[in-house]
Amino acid sequence: TESKHRRCGGDLKTKSTELGSAVTGSPLTAVLPASTTGKKSIILSSETRKELAKQARVAKEERKAQIDERHKYLVSRLADGIGLSEQQVEEAIISDDKFQLIEQFFAPSGLKKLLFFYQDVFQQKSNASLRSHGSTNSLLEKKLFITMGSTEDFTGTCAFFLRTSDKVITASSVSQEVNFGIFDCTNGNILQGLEFFLSQIMIPALKSQQNWGAVKEGLKNSQIQDFLYSVDKFVGALSSSRQNIEDKIQLTKVDVDIYVSNLQNPSDYITAG
Repeated sequence: TESKHRRCGGDLKTKSTELGSAVTGSPLTAVLPASTTGKKSIILSSETRKELAKQARVAKEERKAQIDERHKYLVSRLADGIGLSEQQVEEAIISDDKFQLIEQFFAPSGLKKLLFFYQDVFQQKSNASLRSHGSTNSLLEKKLFITMGSTEDFTGTCAFFLRTSDKVITASSVSQEVNFGIFDCTNGNILQGLEFFLSQIMIPALKSQQNWGAVKEGLKNSQIQDFLYSVDKFVGALSSSRQNIEDKIQLTKVDVDIYVSNLQNPSDYITAG
């Protein structure tokens, strides 16, 4: 029985070594568990890192080959809106693992919106000495990336594309079928960004709009006027709430003792109430 236990233990040890070798490419490379280091830390061999880098290059080349006039339209609008060069925007797009969301946006009855965040994110930088110790150094850098808007915190600038129909987006129709906009939330101030977006972009655009579809009277129509009034009122309430949250509106402290000391009988209390 004892010998059987020894053999089983030896088998388990061998399998563990083989698993480590399969993951890292070398049995000499250690994989530290989260309980040991306090955080997940997987050390990859140089061969594995080279293979991952090769796969990333191949994926980028495949995505670059898919770039057409539709993508170039998005790239141009993003570059103008965010303030990057078209080369920087294209590089960010083809390097993004969510690249296929663009194809889903172009497809018939596809995604209704396509979001890009441009904000500070932690980028892992490593050098030879850091890799030799199995550690990395995280730096905060601005990055443009595709997002669904539900997993990452929004702290910078959001560039969005909205499609106006369920038709397939083609090179000739992309400028007519797709709307573009920028929502600035610098330093995570979402309320201020929303207030600016509505007051400085949306409301002026609505008030200058000539074509209101079936409403032939346009801005003279009472329902349109009521709608614009409601939007103005909402922006005013939003501004007031934002200032209140930011402690820009402070209530004055009143010394009530002066008034209470002058109350002598029940009629004085009734009058004061």
